[in-house]
Amino acid sequence: MSVARVTEISATSDKSFKDAIEAGIARANKTLRGVTGAWVKEQKVTVEKGRVTGYQVNMMVTFVLDD
Repeated sequence: MSVARVTEISATSDKSFKDAIEAGIARANKTLRGVTGAWVKEQKVTVEKGRVTGYQVNMMVTFVLDD
């Protein structure tokens, strides 16, 4: 039997939502062992002078706890 935990993280990018997701997962993997998935809870853009200048995602990251 395994037990997992879910934690919420936020990641940003000036390129795309995909890039923000990949950056968030890469960073989570540096700290958390056993990452098995993520659910993108929210997406947000930053707009300056009518143009999109940033992308932000809030994700629920699932990881399996060590025995």
